[in-house]
Amino acid sequence: MNKQQDLLSFLSTADKQFMPALSVDCVIFGFHENEMKVLLLKMKKADEWSLPGGFIYKNEDIERAAVRVLKERTGLDDIFLKQFHVFGDPARSNLAQARKRLEKHSKNFARDNFLLQRFVTVGFYALVDFFSANPMPDSLSEACIWWDLHHLPDLIMDHRHIFEKALETLRHQINHQPIGYNLLPEKFTMPELQKLYETILDKKLDRRNFQRRMLGYGILRRLKERRRGGAHKAPFLYSFNLRRYHLALEEGLQGGW
Repeated sequence: MNKQQDLLSFLSTADKQFMPALSVDCVIFGFHENEMKVLLLKMKKADEWSLPGGFIYKNEDIERAAVRVLKERTGLDDIFLKQFHVFGDPARSNLAQARKRLEKHSKNFARDNFLLQRFVTVGFYALVDFFSANPMPDSLSEACIWWDLHHLPDLIMDHRHIFEKALETLRHQINHQPIGYNLLPEKFTMPELQKLYETILDKKLDRRNFQRRMLGYGILRRLKERRRGGAHKAPFLYSFNLRRYHLALEEGLQGGW
């Protein structure tokens, strides 16, 4: 069965399987070469890109639906997704645009098709290890790749707004909870950790103040090893104290950036 047949088969049964007018969309962040990345899909015959998203079975929990949809759309599994917002603007579903996209695949579709209705979507986000994640497009998509969050392509519907809200949530979280365990390698330097924070916050941080605060939280363990190969004095490597890290996730951190 080719991709067009997959889509038509899906459309013919979607209204019987899924909750009407409700969907999930996932914002997946990664960190690579000092740049924050976000994972996007491009469906076949589409001009724009989208966040990985999909629909909820009528007897399915929303959180489990998000995990399932992410795995089906990108191949990513065992990812902890956090719900962050519900998007219900009546104008978010551009029905004329949706109809035009469907017509690219087939002229034979019902005017009351499942996709041609207003959808409210529940947003989830996750922080993943860029190096261990190996995203793959699903049968309806031609590409599934990481994009620099400062150079995103055109996105469908309100997906840019969903992405921006997820980034805003992440920036709020960084003021109250530790960040980094799911984004950095097991061993990292203090400058690498600072660059992660600066990239998320989109601003420069004072080196000495950053190091003092991070060490004061008690969530880092300085190793005896140093990062080799640089032109300057080799910095010490660090790792997270996972017990204290998870305790800080529960109890929060003092102060903000």
